[in-house]
Amino acid sequence: MNQTQKKDSGVLSRVLWYMLRFYGPLFALVVVCILLSAVATVVTATFPQTLVDDYIIPMLSSGSRDFSGLAADLTRLACLLAVGIVAAFGYNRIMVNISQGTMRRLRNDLFRNMEALPIQYFDTHAHGDIMSVYTNDVDTLRQLLSQSIPQLINSVVTMAATLVTMLVINPALTVISLLTALVMLLFTKRFSRLAGQYYIRQQQDLGVVDGFIEEMLDGQKVVKVFCHEQAAKADFARVNEALRQSADKANRYANLLMPINNNIGWLSYVLVAIVGAVLGINGLAGVTLGTVVTFAGLNKSFTQPITQVSQQVNFVVNAAAGAQRVFGLMDQQPESDEGYVELVSVKEEADGTLTESKERTNLWAWRHPHRADGTVTYTRLEGDVVLDHVDFGYQPGKLVLHDVSLYAQPGQKIAFVGATGAGKTTITNLINRFYDIADGFIRRLPNGYDTMLTGNGANLSQGQRQLIAIARAAVADPPALILDEATSSIDTRTEKLVQDGMDALMTGRTTFVIAHRLSTVRNADCIMVMEQGRIIERGTHDQLMEQKGKYYQLYTGKPAQAAG
Repeated sequence: MNQTQKKDSGVLSRVLWYMLRFYGPLFALVVVCILLSAVATVVTATFPQTLVDDYIIPMLSSGSRDFSGLAADLTRLACLLAVGIVAAFGYNRIMVNISQGTMRRLRNDLFRNMEALPIQYFDTHAHGDIMSVYTNDVDTLRQLLSQSIPQLINSVVTMAATLVTMLVINPALTVISLLTALVMLLFTKRFSRLAGQYYIRQQQDLGVVDGFIEEMLDGQKVVKVFCHEQAAKADFARVNEALRQSADKANRYANLLMPINNNIGWLSYVLVAIVGAVLGINGLAGVTLGTVVTFAGLNKSFTQPITQVSQQVNFVVNAAAGAQRVFGLMDQQPESDEGYVELVSVKEEADGTLTESKERTNLWAWRHPHRADGTVTYTRLEGDVVLDHVDFGYQPGKLVLHDVSLYAQPGQKIAFVGATGAGKTTITNLINRFYDIADGFIRRLPNGYDTMLTGNGANLSQGQRQLIAIARAAVADPPALILDEATSSIDTRTEKLVQDGMDALMTGRTTFVIAHRLSTVRNADCIMVMEQGRIIERGTHDQLMEQKGKYYQLYTGKPAQAAG
């Protein structure tokens, strides 16, 4: 099983578990109804043998016209068929309720989780793409829950019951059915894998199209003002063509599967009829005329479920693609409130002190509890805002704001102007604290920024001390830096996070770096390799690697090859 199939089976198992959490008893009733329907189907398929061998042939040979036994068997068969019909209607009707109820709960949970997501998620995902999750992706689960899952269960039960019956009636003819069924399963596995990868791409492309349409509708006035119609149409044609291609390939493989399996099923039917006739005529393997007639019907009951399963494959793989996107949104981490300073309504006492008020006073203050001594202070909200040399990007490595400094004193009106995409809204997002600064480890300290450092910072870990030292170096803005194993005590994951910041810190400054982790100095302008007090090699990373000397040995762990 490849990674795609594992991922599909995992997400489909999650959908099933989500359904069973709320509708377990009802689904158990569905399984019972499916069993009754499958038993009725198999028993009906075996009746021709009874009809031919026990009634038609004896009546033709004896001339008897006593139909009482046949009438009794037909009555019992009719009752069984009635039970099967009621059971089939019942499980289909129940699954409609289960599927619609599951989708309702899923949308409710999606919306509840979405409301807890940070602004960053909505700034980095097209709104139309998110809407597509609620509509297109959730709707792919409707067919899966209401039809595909009960159909798959029904097919498995029917095949198992039919196989047991065929083995009891005639093992020799059963081999033919098993071989053709194996061929059908191989085709089903192959085509479903191909269709699955394109269904995932189709759902992604569908989200892109929805996102583009939503963006164009919201900005239609801008499109008109700047005469952007032709460019918009060209862009839409591009994303729409991508959707057409992925949908075409997905449905091409999925829709070819059913006719192929259907024809293989008819081939199996013909082979069973021919081989059964030969065995019956020659009196071999205990085959009678009734056996041939019954086995031909059982063969269809055995191969037809595989054809029905192949018909459901496109719904299953499409649902797996949709479920991946649904649970992708569901699994987004909600915004965590790590702050303890809050804005409260206050009133001013005669002596000028501020006290918290449950009534609305139109006077606001920041309530700041101090964890060190348990005291609480109130700072009047005055509108004093400062941004000091701020760099910001919605995604790592792609800055939107570069070295932005501004201040607003109480009562001032500050205006931002500039072209679309200049960063005006981004600044207001930062003022609203929709995005916070890379300081999680400081906030996790017992008293956050109020934590007092002991003499040599012994109350911090070595890695925390290094991070704070790096931050202090950035604030000091020195013309030269000496970094002696600056990230040696920082774990590898955190080192990757601070490395970009370190590179920015070193830009434009004379910097000397000492490091045992050679990956941290790859981009140095010059690397000097020392041994026993001497510089034995110098050059850039690429130059030293080409020399295949000491640096090459240290970097790769392979023997040096530089001599000669």
